[in-house]
Amino acid sequence: MRIGLTGGIGSGKSTVSKVLAGLGAVIVDADLIAREVVEPGTPGLAAIRAEFGAEVLQPDGSLDRPALGAVVFADPERRRALEAITHPLIGQRTQELFAQAPTDAVVVHDMPLLVELGQTDGYHLMLIVDVPEEVRLTRLVEQRGMAEADARARIGAQATDAQRREAADVLLDNSGTPEQLTESLTSLWHNRIRPYADNLVADRAVRRPDAVTITEPDPTWAAQGRRLSRRLVHQLGRAGFEVEVDHIGSTSVPGLAAKDVIDLQVRVSDLGIAETPTFREALRAAGFVDLRPNQDEPKPWAPDPEQWRKLYANGADPARVTHLHVRTASGPAAQVALQFRDWLRAHDAERDAYAAVKREIARAHPGGSPETKQDYVQAKEPWFAQALPRAREWARATGWANPSTH
Repeated sequence: MRIGLTGGIGSGKSTVSKVLAGLGAVIVDADLIAREVVEPGTPGLAAIRAEFGAEVLQPDGSLDRPALGAVVFADPERRRALEAITHPLIGQRTQELFAQAPTDAVVVHDMPLLVELGQTDGYHLMLIVDVPEEVRLTRLVEQRGMAEADARARIGAQATDAQRREAADVLLDNSGTPEQLTESLTSLWHNRIRPYADNLVADRAVRRPDAVTITEPDPTWAAQGRRLSRRLVHQLGRAGFEVEVDHIGSTSVPGLAAKDVIDLQVRVSDLGIAETPTFREALRAAGFVDLRPNQDEPKPWAPDPEQWRKLYANGADPARVTHLHVRTASGPAAQVALQFRDWLRAHDAERDAYAAVKREIARAHPGGSPETKQDYVQAKEPWFAQALPRAREWARATGWANPSTH
């Protein structure tokens, strides 16, 4: 299991790393690696001297970090020049350390610039250490002895709090005491991280509860869908698969009451490619397991059951129920899932009518056991038989043509 750990300067990532290491995590520290690749005698230090001159070196030939920092944090172009030297070296060493970790390990990648570099999609979970900017500023000035202007410049060169929160699967509040931080991390480890890692190894899916619960709209559903979709695109792309990933289902429609489940659709050119071990491992790298054959309900306009065949998987994260539908891109099921979603997004009245139907059916078919769990889904089919043709007609009349994936 790979976890990305990041946060703004002064947020306390090193403290979080120490606690997680004590709980059993393998820590890959980007700052330590960054120092290692520019030690005296390394190609990295030679390249920095050639780019920035001898004035960024100490008399003993080692790197003068404050001198280099004063140059690059005040000038974005010079910072990019430094990153062009160090990032490839850091990346190579990081991958070596990842590869050395045991199969069942939880590897925490402590890296300050994950959000800034757009590298948050390669992890099973993103942990963001969250501390208000003014608190971080005070820590930098009072605890590190940094000049306030320099501290503000470094904070300003990094991602905003809003950008980090968009990337966060877990937002760690580190504005309290060390004891509070340790308590929250210990709970997170035992209740989410370690079970998640075990589920990945065992190919064990996290399924929704047997009881049907319709909840009020959650404003975080959209961000969850975006993060999971990007994770899938990233991992499947690395494995050589060109796919489209969509957030579908009720949680993809703003303002719609729903079961607290994120439904995602992966559109492939042919289901055969999704039945390969390489595809399955790419899904696991994105946090999805137990890929298996499944079938959507055929509809009158496409009655051949073969057209509705799909593969189905679930997430391994015990804190979030996710359903993954792998469908043929040109098939009717993939198209109608998007049409239905966008039709509800475009018509508040239809959305609200659907919410009322969901609540009524949930009252009549509350589930509660494995035998009755699917009664709710089956009871909605007559309503879908009337609603889906309306969604398809709306799509035809408006010229809808397979829009954005989210």
